[in-house]
Amino acid sequence: MSERSSSSTHSADEIGTAAPDGDQATRGASTVMLSTTEGRPGLIVTEESRAAARRQAAMLEGVEHTPGVPKPDPVLVADKVRRSFGGLVAVDVEHVEFQRGVITALIGPNGAGKTTFFNLLTGFDRPDTGTWKLDGRSLARVPSYRVARLGMVRTFQLTKALSRLTVMENMLLGGASQRGEHFLAALVPGLWRGQEKLMEQRAKVLLDRFMLGPKAPDFAGTLSGGQRKLLEMARALMVEPSVVMLDEPMAGVNPALTQSLLGHVKELRDQGMTVLFVEHDMDVVADISDWVVVMAQGSIIAEGPPSVIMRNRDVIDAYLGTQHDEVDAPARPAAPSAPAPPAEGPGAVRADARVAADRPAADTPPADVERQP
Repeated sequence: MSERSSSSTHSADEIGTAAPDGDQATRGASTVMLSTTEGRPGLIVTEESRAAARRQAAMLEGVEHTPGVPKPDPVLVADKVRRSFGGLVAVDVEHVEFQRGVITALIGPNGAGKTTFFNLLTGFDRPDTGTWKLDGRSLARVPSYRVARLGMVRTFQLTKALSRLTVMENMLLGGASQRGEHFLAALVPGLWRGQEKLMEQRAKVLLDRFMLGPKAPDFAGTLSGGQRKLLEMARALMVEPSVVMLDEPMAGVNPALTQSLLGHVKELRDQGMTVLFVEHDMDVVADISDWVVVMAQGSIIAEGPPSVIMRNRDVIDAYLGTQHDEVDAPARPAAPSAPAPPAEGPGAVRADARVAADRPAADTPPADVERQP
C-alpha cells in the first residue's frame, strides 16, 4: 500500500490533529502550507506537484476506452454497486475505477444516476448491493462524516452554507477532529487553542484564494449563489482531503465566476488531489477533465478522454437518442412538383390569389355551424 494509502487508515481521532512539520509551519498567509495530516495535500501549488499531476494524467494514455477498464493507479474502486427505489433501478454499476491525481468528469443525461452514485460513494445513502474502496479500504456502511475524515469530501448541487453563521464560522465548522469540540477538553483552552489558531490561518488562506477574504465577518446568507459555491468548495478543503467530489459546481454560477471556479478546480489537481465532478456543460468537461466516465440509466456506458467521448456513438445516443442516424441515411428523392401555371395570359394566376382562393374567409362559418342571428 502506498504512503498516502497508509495515512488514510489512521483512526478517526488521529486524522487532522497531528502537529505540523517544521517545513509546514506558518510563514504568512500567502505561503503557509497548513497541512496537519500526514500524506494529505497542502495548499501550495509547486512545480513538483504540477509535474506529479502531469505524470498521473500521462498514465491514462495507454488505457483502453472501454467501460470499467482498470486504471494504473486507482484511488477509488467500485464493484457491483446497485441502488433501486421500488421498481426503479437508479444505479447499477458493474465496475469502475478512478485514477489518482487527475480530474475525472462524470457525465450523463438527467436521471442517469450520477448524484445517487455520489451519495452512495460518500455515505449519504446505502446501496442494495456492492462494495467500494478508497485506497484499498472498504467504505461499505461507513457514515458520511467518517468518509470525510478519511479524506474524501463532496459538495452538493444546492449549497449547504449555514446562513446565520459568518463565513469564517462556516469555514471553521469544516475542520475535522477539533479538540475543543469535546465537552471536557473545551474547559481547558490550552488543549485546543493552538489547533484553533492553525485552522483559522488555513481558513484565511482558503478564503483569500477563493476571493472571499473580505466576506469573512459577513453572514453566509448574504452571499450570492456563486459565492456560496465558492464557500462550499473552500470549506470542503478544510478537511485536507485527498479526493474532492463536486456535484455540478458550475450550476447557477454567474458566467463571470465560472472561469474562476474552473481555475480553482485545476488547482486542486495541481496540489495533488483527485477531483471527480458531475457536469452537464460539455465545454467545461472538455476544458478541465483528464478522463470522462459516462452514465446512462444507472450504468457506465463509456469511458475515455474528452476528445474520444465527444465522438462516442453510445454517448451521442444516450444524449440525443437514435434519431440522429437519419442524418447519415441517403436523402429521399423529392416528390415531383405540380406544373407551374403560365406566367402571363388568360390562364395565368397570381400566387397570392391562389392562396387567397384556398383560404376560407374570416367571417365565413364552417358548413356544419349555423350562422348566429
